[in-house]
Amino acid sequence: MSTTVLIAEDEPLAAEALADWVRVTPGLQLVAVCEDGEEALEKIRALRPALVLTDIQMPGLNGLQVVQALQGDASQPRIIFTTAYDQHALTAFELHAVDYLLKPFSRERFDEAVAHALRDAAPLTPEVAQALTAPPEAPLTRLLVRDQGKIFPLQVADIECLRSDNKYTAISSRGRSFLVRLPIADFETRLDATRFLRVQRGCIVNLDFVDSLTPDENSQLVVQLRDGTRITANREVSKMLREQSL
Repeated sequence: MSTTVLIAEDEPLAAEALADWVRVTPGLQLVAVCEDGEEALEKIRALRPALVLTDIQMPGLNGLQVVQALQGDASQPRIIFTTAYDQHALTAFELHAVDYLLKPFSRERFDEAVAHALRDAAPLTPEVAQALTAPPEAPLTRLLVRDQGKIFPLQVADIECLRSDNKYTAISSRGRSFLVRLPIADFETRLDATRFLRVQRGCIVNLDFVDSLTPDENSQLVVQLRDGTRITANREVSKMLREQSL
């Protein structure tokens, strides 16, 4: 039995390429191609496809709003997001869809995402749909990072520290570093404030990975992480941490 597929994509060339790939992929049956989110929502409810390939930025409803509108429906499709902007992975995805394809993606990546979707036969649950559309104030629990051409989930609890300039942020976790095209301020508003602390303008540390706090000759605290990384907290943060110590 074929897996029915709906494409929601407002770029004609991208939509045509996706449609061609779907048509030549064994086990897939293309049922509709939609140019905006409102049309996609209408046809998803009417046709009940098993799999939806949706852009995030579209006229009318965006891809996330389409998923939100489907919450609670009797038959929810599996979702593969397609987008040209990896920053959506932080604020909107949190890896509860089947996959996240970053444009321009190859046929190989498309095949990999579809294979994942076909293996994962369970539709989105209400809990998953809710997580997809969590309000911006909700602390992050997962985010997506890129490494060697692939996008994969990273548990926020495993992040040791984040370092940033004005545009990029380097995320350190388990001996690896991932560069994300987002300023550190965007992360600060979404991280759990009971666990993560911005110790200086360009650095946030996970207190769960702090080994010690040692005052330097200027009475500022040097934060040493378990991996040996040393970061000097600014004066304001150093004062706050000393006041909180028992």
